[in-house]
Amino acid sequence: MESPEEARVRLPQLRLDELLEELQARLDAARGTRDRVHSLLEAVLSVGRELDLEQALHSIVEAAAVLVDAEYAALGVIGPDGRRLSAFHTVGVSEEQIAAIGPYPEGHGILGELIRHPEPLRLAKISEHPSSYGFPANHPPMNTFLGVPIRVRGQAFGNLYLTEKRGGAPFDEDDVSVTQTLAVAAGVAIDNARLYEESRLRERWLQANAEITHSLMSGGEGTEVLALIAERAGEITGSALAAVALPMQDTRSLAVEIAVGMDAEAHRGLVLAMDKSLMGLAFSRSGPVTSVDVTDDERISPQPPRFGGLGPAVAVPIGAGDSGPRGVVLLARKSGQPEFSTTETETLQAFAGQAAIAMELAERRQDAEQVAVLKDRDRIARDLHDLAIQRLFATGMTLQSASRLIGHEEAAERVGRAVDDLDETIKIIRSTIFGLRTREGPGEVGLRARAVRVAGEAAQVLGFAPGLRMEGLLDTDVPKEIADHVVAVLSEALTNIARHAHADRADVLLATDGREVRLSVTDNGVGIPADGRRSGLRNMTERAEQLGGRLELGEPEGGGTRLVWRVPAQRLQA
Repeated sequence: MESPEEARVRLPQLRLDELLEELQARLDAARGTRDRVHSLLEAVLSVGRELDLEQALHSIVEAAAVLVDAEYAALGVIGPDGRRLSAFHTVGVSEEQIAAIGPYPEGHGILGELIRHPEPLRLAKISEHPSSYGFPANHPPMNTFLGVPIRVRGQAFGNLYLTEKRGGAPFDEDDVSVTQTLAVAAGVAIDNARLYEESRLRERWLQANAEITHSLMSGGEGTEVLALIAERAGEITGSALAAVALPMQDTRSLAVEIAVGMDAEAHRGLVLAMDKSLMGLAFSRSGPVTSVDVTDDERISPQPPRFGGLGPAVAVPIGAGDSGPRGVVLLARKSGQPEFSTTETETLQAFAGQAAIAMELAERRQDAEQVAVLKDRDRIARDLHDLAIQRLFATGMTLQSASRLIGHEEAAERVGRAVDDLDETIKIIRSTIFGLRTREGPGEVGLRARAVRVAGEAAQVLGFAPGLRMEGLLDTDVPKEIADHVVAVLSEALTNIARHAHADRADVLLATDGREVRLSVTDNGVGIPADGRRSGLRNMTERAEQLGGRLELGEPEGGGTRLVWRVPAQRLQA
């Protein structure tokens, strides 16, 4: 049995042990707090170093997961509409798991709760919250949850989502405090990365403008400059397709002159209506037109199919003002990629405006050069008339009078022939003077415009608008007499489809490479009956043979008729 003396010695020892344990606990807590503060500072520094926006967002997610010891973490970026997520960055889920789960969330359920109410949200069990409606198939189980909003310059940017604190414990107030501090630092880092990205983009746009201006002022070909505009705009905006369309003379249509990127061949040469295409709407409104998904936009004609695999798109007019746009540039990203933001659209519009100014200056320079050429031609014509013709005429008169004094018959005959040669030379020079002084007035309507007109007229009897695509220098490389035959054959082919084919679709391709003109008309009708009338085909065949060409008939995949009429692109011999 313990004596009273021993009891008095043991009691102070117990109190001392308790005090030492309490001191150790406080030291551990202080050490833990110090370590956590140190980790927080390291995370803030790590996040603040990043200038690439995507990398900065990924660093924020990783830092948040480490700070609160969460197994899974994500950062959802709120889209332009402010109601759903436009991007989702995750940590803790493998690529295989992501593929098995399916598309990233758009901001419904618990994730949407933070979008609607941007305040910290801490849950011990996700399924118990009223906004929760479960997870998709193959999603890892999650119970504990911590959500914190991220603001950039006072505006909601996105949210941090943390789930499954390691060890099974729920997230506590310290976790909320630490995550909120990280969110403030993340807002600053995101703002810095955005500003840096905007400055880099601005620099790239300026370089592109300088390149286009230099090309124009150096006398670059128009098609080369348009291709440069499309390529640079597509590269800078990360677009899969870039195209440029120009208005067609004497028509209410646009022709796609340049297309680069994904399925460019399906766009190049297309003739687009003003009210059934994104480019046409941008041209007629003299302002940008955007589409969330070009494959499912009722403003865009579904035929011909040309936007497979593409999603967000924007069409911006090249220039505007009193004279109207000079053309339209279209950019489209792959399906699933972000929409074109307001900032991107405004920047693209400024780029297109600068390109239009450069085109205007280049045209003015060409006009000045043309005026100089015409003035020089006037001077040459004047000198020929005032000097050469007068001298030749005087020489002829002298020879003619001298011939009377020549007694030798053969010599007189030779002098007479020389006078006749001088008269012929004077006629040639007069013809040259007339050619030099002839001004190039308004030309006749070109083959392109005539083909568009025929297709438009045929739509009334077909019951639908035929698809029309044109390639090559049709207005310059195809002589008028051959163009007349092309227009006649096109009209005959479309009329035959309306009368006999029972088709609901027709596609026309008119192309030239400078050596040959090729007209292809395809329909999805019943084909050519064996006992049907062939007077129209005979007429087209005769026209082709008359020009040294041929007519080919075939059946496209899926049925119908394909007519290919091809002739040499050279003037008819007299």
